[in-house]
Order: sequence, then C-alpha cells, then structure tokens
Amino acid sequence: MNAANDARPATTPAADRPILQLTDIWQRFGGLVANAEVTFDVPRGQILGLIGPNGAGKSTLFGIIAGARAPVQGQVVFEGRDVTRLDAPARCALGIARTYQVPRSFDSMSVLDNVMVGSFSRHTRAAAAREAALEVLDFTGLIGRAGASAGDLTPPEKRRLEVARALATEPRLLLLDEVMTGLTPSEARKGVELIRRIRDRGITVIMVEHVMEIVMPLVDRAIVLNLGRVLSQGAPQEVVRDPAVVAAYLGDRHRAA
Repeated sequence: MNAANDARPATTPAADRPILQLTDIWQRFGGLVANAEVTFDVPRGQILGLIGPNGAGKSTLFGIIAGARAPVQGQVVFEGRDVTRLDAPARCALGIARTYQVPRSFDSMSVLDNVMVGSFSRHTRAAAAREAALEVLDFTGLIGRAGASAGDLTPPEKRRLEVARALATEPRLLLLDEVMTGLTPSEARKGVELIRRIRDRGITVIMVEHVMEIVMPLVDRAIVLNLGRVLSQGAPQEVVRDPAVVAAYLGDRHRAA
C-alpha cells in the first residue's frame, strides 16, 4: 500500500474504534443517485443488518464497502485507515471479505479447491492453504462435501460455500449478501447459528437480507436505506417501530400487527 492512503488520525484506542466508518457517501450512475449522504459507523464485534426495499441502494453500498467501486464523494475508513480508493483485492488483504447474492463458485472444481482459492490469500504454501480450507469447511458444516464438485451442491450448500470461501480469507469484516434467501426454516436456523458463531470468532458482520423474521432477532443493530439514503438506524426493535420505516418498507400489514 502507498502513502497516499493515510490513516485518519486515531483519537481513541484501536479496540474502541468502530471497525468501519462511512462518511457522506455518494454514488451516482449518470443522472441516477444510488447513494446519498450515507454516514454511519459499525462497532467491531457486532452483526449489523442493512435492510430496505428493492432499489434502496443496498447492493451499491455493499460494493463501495468491499471496494468494487469507489464512491463519487465521501470516505470509507476501515480499522482507522482511509481505504476509499483501494480496490477489492487490497481491501481483502486488509481483512474485508464478501459473499454474493448469486453464488460465484467454480463449479468444475471441488468444494475444497473452491475454499482454497480464498485461503491462498493468506497462505503461500499449498499444504497450509489446504489445512486452513479444511478447517473452514469443518466450521461451516461442509466438510462432508469437500471432495464433491461445487456444481453438484444444492442451492443452500452453494450459499454456504460462498460463506466458507470468504471466511478462508480470514476477514475481520464479513459482508453477507442475502445468504438466507430461498432457505427452508430448518436451513435458515442453521444459517443463523453459523452467523452467530462467526461473530463469536470476533468477526464483525454486515448482512443484507429481506427476510425480516430472520434479520431482526439476529442483528445487534439495523440500518434502513430508502432511495439511497439512511432512513433509520438503531436497535432492531426501535427501527421496526419507526413510522418512516413502516411507511416506506414494512407496510400497513406490519403497522396493524
């Protein structure tokens, strides 16, 4: 990394600083404003839910945090360092990993080899990368499928493989993009348990989800986006009672409930 990406001056001990700070983030695509004035901090060790209706700007913001695209305005600070102009591989090296809403597995490769793709970002020797990948597969419940082709996995297993490959990069911040979509209730319970165990490992989690029944009991804090802006943020039980959130996202049926 070069000296152009200077860290924001630290005013608090590293352990007490938010792991991620977004300040006045704007993103435009031509005349379309995808994100506007987005500012929030993410305390380390929490599970943060990023929710909102379709077109709210969640995926765009996810991409900005991961380094897929730089904002047209604003600042992204990770672990006290300004990473706004760093690309995704550089941010991965610093400890930011993500999954994708549509799984991006290498279907002709084995499950183990898929996860080793992630572990090679931390281990240069194949034996060490393989050992690390096997540990992640055991942690995520996929060890029994290590030798299977990724293309033969069920959709829920492919979502879990996305998580495993991201975990193999040994992140400090994990971005989960709709990993619960399409799961049965029993599969969703296993997914919730996995996310809690990830947090228990000291990894901060930001997750985009639409299934409110899953998100709200799981997250420590929720941020609601609407039309690219932060509509509400706070404890989940407070956010779901916010009249603006009910009107813009949850709807009259939730208000009645």
